[in-house]
Amino acid sequence: MSALAVAVLLCLVSAVCYAGAAIAQERVAATSPGGGYAPLRRPGWWGAVALTCLGAGLHVVALAYGPLSLVQPLGALTIVFALPMAALCARRPVGAAGRRGALLATVGLAGLLSLTGTPHGDTLARAERPLLAAVALAAVALAALAARRLRHPGARGVLLAAAAGAAFGMASVFTKAVAEDWTRRGADIPALLPGLGAIAALALAGMLLSQSSYRGAGLAAPLATVTVVNPVVAAAIGVAELGEVFRYGATGALLAAVAGAVAAAGVVTLTVQDAKRPADALPLPHARQPDRDLVPAAARRAGDPGHAP
Repeated sequence: MSALAVAVLLCLVSAVCYAGAAIAQERVAATSPGGGYAPLRRPGWWGAVALTCLGAGLHVVALAYGPLSLVQPLGALTIVFALPMAALCARRPVGAAGRRGALLATVGLAGLLSLTGTPHGDTLARAERPLLAAVALAAVALAALAARRLRHPGARGVLLAAAAGAAFGMASVFTKAVAEDWTRRGADIPALLPGLGAIAALALAGMLLSQSSYRGAGLAAPLATVTVVNPVVAAAIGVAELGEVFRYGATGALLAAVAGAVAAAGVVTLTVQDAKRPADALPLPHARQPDRDLVPAAARRAGDPGHAP
């Protein structure tokens, strides 16, 4: 099996893990009272953390076998896998629009895959890394603060998801750089610590922000935003800083842009489909129901036609 095939296989399994984590996060957000970025007392939260860590580990290994411009776009398959998994676990019907969106996303990603060139082995310059990490963390923090001022849950969720996607994308960039330092340059552990610290900070920020993005915004819109922003940020850095290119020169880059637009159209279709779905079509099988003993007796009698007020 070629290195490129191994990278693709690892990306597929990683996407399944990320999809499961997203579904668990959305369920926790929908059934947890109050706000908060990390509902530490919920077992579902820790399940999502475990799946995210497993997906991230597979993603790191995939980056060792394939170029950043290939590995990151394949992460958009997360929402394609999340759709049938949500239908199975959360009883959400897929529908014609969902199937159409998944098909568009798959075709677009297949186009990107066929146009991906071989990696050049370049890595981020060490002098650029602290500044790049600081700028990325500052941008993510500003987006999170701006989201707190938004009252509409959908807009707030999308902005938080965009910040999470940017954090995850930059974490992948630093992961690729650290992997190159370790495997090709023979760097020792102390030399890798700054990069590992940046990865930890960005990944943690992405995890917490993505959890918060699902509160009141549903599953599809935040997940679609993360899956679009993540590869766009990472691929842009890969092309601009790491020397990664598409096949066939300028023509290949144009075709890759078209393929990316098709994939984005699929993601948007999935998002719109979820946004148009009525609330009663989104059951919360694990939602906490009010305890009957906590409901005032007068309220129960008022709602019972057999009891006069």
